Amino acid sequence: MSSGKSKFVQNLIESDTVVIFSKSYCPYCQLTKEIFDEMDQKFTVIELDNRKDCEEIQEVLGQMTGARTVPRVFINGSFLGGASDIKKLYENGQLHNYLD
Repeated sequence: MSSGKSKFVQNLIESDTVVIFSKSYCPYCQLTKEIFDEMDQKFTVIELDNRKDCEEIQEVLGQMTGARTVPRVFINGSFLGGASDIKKLYENGQLHNYLD
């Protein structure tokens, strides 16, 4: 993993309150984006399948979060999880607590 790519990913994570690393065809990613849309919460999405450095970014995310799968969701710079984690937080009303 290049330290340059790691810094690039970290800068992306810090660029917005909610940052979602996604793939445009992934149904779990779509579910996650729909949750934030329903909450009327602005977010930044990085569609990895549209990037030439997809594998490098997934490698960095894997080292940061313990998994390379998408979505990888960060709120206020902290990793919150994937689709099932976000769905659970949304359904039990706790997701908004991370956004305050």
